[in-house]
Amino acid sequence: MTRVTTPINPVLDTFINPQPERDYTIRIRIPEFTCLCPKTGQPDFAELTLEYVPDHCCVELKALKLYIWSYRERGAFHEAVTNQILNDLIAVLQPRFMRLTAVFNVRGGIYTTVTAEHRAAYWQPPMPVQLP
Repeated sequence: MTRVTTPINPVLDTFINPQPERDYTIRIRIPEFTCLCPKTGQPDFAELTLEYVPDHCCVELKALKLYIWSYRERGAFHEAVTNQILNDLIAVLQPRFMRLTAVFNVRGGIYTTVTAEHRAAYWQPPMPVQLP
């Protein structure tokens, strides 16, 4: 298990990828994300979906939960918080591919969805198999 410090949360734990020779997708649904509006201080609620193809390590789920909870008292614009979470996870995991989608609840009659992606320079998605 690896422990890595991020600017926001003191610990994001990882563990060794059990199948590093294979591309596979891990999808994590986080339905109770909360941060604060930086203008009003009102709570913002979102559902996060994290999808990634691990390289050498995977994120430990309890550590991810605690990291996500650290945003509950932070003011952050939707675009900024989505990209910050992605940046922190990329720094820790160095994945082959990662996508974070944040679907924020309605605020003032407006819904916001922010999707941010990362691809390692060397990684290409597998080609579909052509059957004869």
